[in-house]
Amino acid sequence: MSITQQARYSTGAIVFHWVIAILVIVNWRIAEGAEHLEGAAKAASIAPHKAIGITILVLSILRLIWRLTHRPPAPPEAVAGWERILAKTVHVIFYVLLIGLPIGGWLASSYAGFPIDYFGLFTIPLFPVGVNFDTAGAIIDLHKAGGTFVLALVVLHVLGALKHSFIDKVPGLSRMWFGKNA
Repeated sequence: MSITQQARYSTGAIVFHWVIAILVIVNWRIAEGAEHLEGAAKAASIAPHKAIGITILVLSILRLIWRLTHRPPAPPEAVAGWERILAKTVHVIFYVLLIGLPIGGWLASSYAGFPIDYFGLFTIPLFPVGVNFDTAGAIIDLHKAGGTFVLALVVLHVLGALKHSFIDKVPGLSRMWFGKNA
């Protein structure tokens, strides 16, 4: 089945989608790798996670602005109503988490009094809160739970795209990929 240019996402949306997706996966792996570490080793290991989180925050805000200023293609007509509602719900939750999780991590770092080094280029200022390790720990627990939820949504999102492409035989993957229409 070939799709028209109107049925595809814009190049900007595609770039935002894939860059953020890759960064989320990389950041998850960094966090998983740092989980068993302690002290200075953990801080050094988690530093890129924090910097990538800030990058995800900025890119997600820019992506949201892009989304609000560039109309996405309509879902294929063959997609059921409940699937459209589920897709919109998942996308809204993605935006909330992709913006909220980095802010939560930044807030936890602020409560812990640990600045965020942005890849050695500059330091992200902390929120103006007092040091409170209990609050920092509670926020980190929520941050971890939110990260797990993002991963579950990623799986749901991928399964939906695969279902549309290979079972329903409607454009799914090709709508959010580079190159010529297939």
